[in-house]
Amino acid sequence: MSTPVLELRNVAVHYRRPGGWRRHPDRWALKDVNIRLFHGESLAVIGGNGAGKSTLLKLMAGIFAPDRGRIVNHGVRVSLLALQLGFIPYLSGRDNIFLSGMLLGMRRREIARRLDAIIEFAELEGFIDEPVRTYSSGMQARLGFSIAFQIEPDVLLIDEVLGVGDATFYRKSSQALRDRILARDKTVVMVSHQAPVLRELCDRAVWMDKGVSRATGAVGDILELYASGSGRHES
Repeated sequence: MSTPVLELRNVAVHYRRPGGWRRHPDRWALKDVNIRLFHGESLAVIGGNGAGKSTLLKLMAGIFAPDRGRIVNHGVRVSLLALQLGFIPYLSGRDNIFLSGMLLGMRRREIARRLDAIIEFAELEGFIDEPVRTYSSGMQARLGFSIAFQIEPDVLLIDEVLGVGDATFYRKSSQALRDRILARDKTVVMVSHQAPVLRELCDRAVWMDKGVSRATGAVGDILELYASGSGRHES
């Protein structure tokens, strides 16, 4: 295994609940999580609702810092693939491309260079100058995916974005993600409930349960352990 690009050392995150600590004690979203991410690997993050999966990705992305423990970044750029980030309904699709792209970490000139590719991939050539509030939910999802997909970080974090849009765009976006993930030297962390996709695309997996990393290992082994330990069956 190569040198790690990102390390989480005994990290913990808590959310303070309103109403005072006596009536509503803080909830620990993550507790003593230890993960080492290596260059060129694809890591699956599995677990039930509320297990801490999305919080883990936001922590890796640097959206917020841990309340305990350390995150060690070995000089890599990390980005979270998020849909419809920062969309303002009364602005046009074109304006929202620039706004959302900058919120995702791209420079304005970089967005301008990729603008045509974003519009074409989203299949919104005839609507790009219309306000986003006039878009259907499928159109908004296509635009959000197309913007986020243009980011080319060293480490890409993917949080349940497979399957956006209609059936045709689902196949298109899923294939685009597969092509990127399977490309050489791409480091990816993926949250998904689609076990066949994780088996195809990921090398290792970590099972999150109530904020704790229960097990880490080969993706097939962890999926089987999760299915048996949680009483769930793969779909």
